[in-house]
Amino acid sequence: VSILRENTASEENCIRVYRIALISFLSLVMLMSVLGNLLVMVAVCKDRQLRSETARLRSARLLISSNTFCLVRTSLDVLLTTASILHLCCISLDRYYAICCQPLVYRNKMTPLRVALMIGGCWIIPTVISFLPIMQGWNSIGINDLIEKRKFSGNSTVCVFMVNKPYALTCSVVAFYVPLILMVLAYQRIYVTARAHARQISMLQRAGGAGNADSADHQRNHRMRTETKAAKTLCIIMGCFCLCWAPFFITNVVDPFIDYSVPEQLWAACLWLGYINSMLNPILYAFLNKSFRRAFLIILCCGHKRYRRPSILGPGTTCTATQINGSTHVLK
Repeated sequence: VSILRENTASEENCIRVYRIALISFLSLVMLMSVLGNLLVMVAVCKDRQLRSETARLRSARLLISSNTFCLVRTSLDVLLTTASILHLCCISLDRYYAICCQPLVYRNKMTPLRVALMIGGCWIIPTVISFLPIMQGWNSIGINDLIEKRKFSGNSTVCVFMVNKPYALTCSVVAFYVPLILMVLAYQRIYVTARAHARQISMLQRAGGAGNADSADHQRNHRMRTETKAAKTLCIIMGCFCLCWAPFFITNVVDPFIDYSVPEQLWAACLWLGYINSMLNPILYAFLNKSFRRAFLIILCCGHKRYRRPSILGPGTTCTATQINGSTHVLK
């Protein structure tokens, strides 16, 4: 009996240590996600150059209990996740037109009205596939008995969210798979165009024509390098986002077709892997973008002069900005 009690106490201690470690890790993820994305927002507000660069800010999730607030929390979760993916998709299309098309074509395609429609669609579409079906209960048609059974199960949390086959397929296709295909196609074309342009520059340099090129050629080459670098940064961010969220959306589609047999722990792991992406974004910005890195250092070091941009024309010289294919360049 004493040995059994010791084993039971040892198991309880292990479970307690595991829970404390898990709670500490998830709390750290949430804290770093909130603080990191706040740092990005402050950097964009304080740095004029960053306002013209493409950045994606993830929104924090609300942790609310009770049945009604569980539905609201879940709807917000679907809404914000889908909006993030659609914004990435629109950014990839913008970079495609900026790099793969001529400047005049880009200005004709990316008009203020079209940009406003794209941004509006990034919020309207997620609202249609989140709040409308979830609050109306369309996602639970045909599986209400199973949901009630899970709610009263001892191994389940209070907030139980399950989806039927039609909703799982529709939501996953609209929120993840279609935008993913568009992003992959856009960045594939960007990669091909950037490689072709790099070969042209190399041929001009070997032929000795680079030094004799006119200012328009230099401006076009500078624009291409700037746009390509921005596209590479966004491609890495998109890749991390898709890797973090792909397990969740794959599980979301598969689970209804295998009688909802995916373990609860696997669901939680896939979901939190997606949440961890919010923590990764500020880190990626700092490593991949010099402007963000400098802005972060200025904010964290209380505006120390060491990290400010030096002016090659002296402190009294004013600078103006111009836009080339959607990218802002400073003219001194």
